[in-house]
Amino acid sequence: MASAARLTRPALRRFTVDEYHRMLDAGVLHEDDRVELIEGVIIAMAALGGRHVGCVIETSHRFAQLLGETARVSIQNAVRLDRRSEPEPDIAILRPRADGYRTDLPRAEDVHLIIEVADTSLAYDRDTKLPLYARAGIPEVWLVDLNGGQVLVYRGPSGRRYQHASAHGRGATLAPLAFPDIALTVDAILG
Repeated sequence: MASAARLTRPALRRFTVDEYHRMLDAGVLHEDDRVELIEGVIIAMAALGGRHVGCVIETSHRFAQLLGETARVSIQNAVRLDRRSEPEPDIAILRPRADGYRTDLPRAEDVHLIIEVADTSLAYDRDTKLPLYARAGIPEVWLVDLNGGQVLVYRGPSGRRYQHASAHGRGATLAPLAFPDIALTVDAILG
């Protein structure tokens, strides 16, 4: 019997954040493209449905009203986590910075809270992006599960995991760790 030929996988070419930005500058990728860089791989993001868009708009609006000048609310903009990952979370609550983020993208140390809204992307947000946020030291992440009617809260990053996870359904009220005096109801977030 002849031995089977050894199967090899083609090598995956991973990009750095700098290479990714050079592709944007050169027009290979466009700012309108719905992509993000995750561990060196350019990932096409899912199309946004009405529930998703409405949740992002209303939740970001409520945060902006409640936080005023104490923080910046960034909507679907990049956050540089490391040299190979630059996701675009649905909402990032950022520390104010003197440059207004005009000279450099937000980095992990600028983030108080990330909110990902999941209509069709819950598994991807939880299994792919959440470990990246934990590894980068993002102190708190909320995953809004539109289909499950709940907000999953993750706190206490340690390695690629969060030490504390909790689920909050309709009727519950949430306050971010960085701003314990403000509160949003899960009903307001889910719509």
